Amino acid sequence: MTDEVKEIFASGRGPGGPGAPGTGGGAPAPPAPAALAAKVRTLAPSMTRSMQRVAEAVADDPAGCAALTVTGLAELTGTSEATVVRTARLLGYPGYRDLRLALAGLAAQQQSGRAPAITTDIAVDDPIADVVAKLAYDEQQTLADTAAGLDTVQLAAAVTALAGARRTDVYGVGASGLVAQDLTQKLLRIGLLAHAHSDPHLAVTNAVQLRPGDVAIAVTHSGSTGDVIEPLRVAFEHGATTVAVTGRPDSPVTQYADHVLTTSTARESELRPAAMSSRTGQLLVVDCLFVGVAQRTYESAAPALSASYEALAHRHRAARRGP
Repeated sequence: MTDEVKEIFASGRGPGGPGAPGTGGGAPAPPAPAALAAKVRTLAPSMTRSMQRVAEAVADDPAGCAALTVTGLAELTGTSEATVVRTARLLGYPGYRDLRLALAGLAAQQQSGRAPAITTDIAVDDPIADVVAKLAYDEQQTLADTAAGLDTVQLAAAVTALAGARRTDVYGVGASGLVAQDLTQKLLRIGLLAHAHSDPHLAVTNAVQLRPGDVAIAVTHSGSTGDVIEPLRVAFEHGATTVAVTGRPDSPVTQYADHVLTTSTARESELRPAAMSSRTGQLLVVDCLFVGVAQRTYESAAPALSASYEALAHRHRAARRGP
């Protein structure tokens, strides 16, 4: 083991310093074994290529990697011991020893009789029954990955801000714009003032009206959509509490977010664009936000929701047939 790796283990520090994940001082606990694969899928796009090789190796063969020393895994992936340790810390573990324990736990879960994963790539000539099965599996995996990787501390803070907000603006374009609309219509039905903005000019002109006590939410899977980042930045600079719902936790949008809610990284294919899978994870986050806010504001939310049901009830009743 190199002196650099020994120092990392001995001091408990890493590239992120004392506040990095896995360290003391109130930092979040390491991910559970079941969340490891989801964490790899979420963070891999933002890793260096050498760190990606380490992450991919532990995700593809947890049992084999759990049996390796830090030197062995470095040799297997063609990287260095320091890179292995840094990858472990980026994934949320204090050191490689903790990552090995998680890998052993994940391997035990996989050997407990669980059915092997199916391939979700959809071919042009796939029968429709196979398309249904593959899409259903991928949707389930996206939901599971998003749930496993969602920071509940950040989620609770966002819920608190929303529950007490004077006004909430939500920004999103394309498929993310549909998600923004879904959140706002849910908040409106429990009596909260909320607006969804997909027009970038309108979003910015509304953002300048925000102030402390208001909330602005950006929905962008890539985290680099300028038409979403700009109004969030304006809202941030005007003192509003800002939230980013994104698949890239280190993307540009997070620079202006007080709270970051990470969704699963979408698995793209020729017939399944990223927007399909990312939307699934985003909608789960929206539902978590809505239910959390409804819980916090139950005394006012329950009658408001009941009133909205009553207002629309006549539109859903089947017309009575005459004699």
